[in-house]
Amino acid sequence: MKENQITLPGLTLKAIIVHTVTYTVVGLVAFNLFNYASNFAQADMRTWLRQTTDPMVALGPALQPIRGILFALAFYPLREILFGRKGGWLVAWLLLVSLGIFSTFGPTPGSVEGAIYLTLPVREQFITGGMLEVLTQSFLFSGILYYWVNHPEKRWLNWALGLVFLLAVLISALGYLAAIGYITVPA
Repeated sequence: MKENQITLPGLTLKAIIVHTVTYTVVGLVAFNLFNYASNFAQADMRTWLRQTTDPMVALGPALQPIRGILFALAFYPLREILFGRKGGWLVAWLLLVSLGIFSTFGPTPGSVEGAIYLTLPVREQFITGGMLEVLTQSFLFSGILYYWVNHPEKRWLNWALGLVFLLAVLISALGYLAAIGYITVPA
């Protein structure tokens, strides 16, 4: 794809959709596979992580478009490198892993700063389901976004990703409304 064919609005819309979809799908798989409800309730985790029953956790997927916008703003100046050549998806993924996971500016679990400043054991920071989740999600995000940007003629992809995006946001918003008691959930 030529650089001048990629517009900021187009990249932003695609980044919002792909990020939200991959975040939600990978997050749901990880939630069940790694038993996040039980793990987040452990004493060393519950002091800094919201419990999975918290209304904000239900709202999480519906708020991911904010991050999609930020990704698009970061990727747009690099569009020729990331989307204009073969292997650009891998460059995007390496950027996300390097800057967004391992080299954050704050001490987050699984980052260099986290290994230095957090009391959470280093092994638990790096060899966990959470690390596998963020590596997988960022990998899928990079690959799918690259493919979609470079194949705008794939109308089925527009429909499929758009539909999953709408379902993710709708279900997330409804989950939040149910969690705060605005919607009654039948027993």
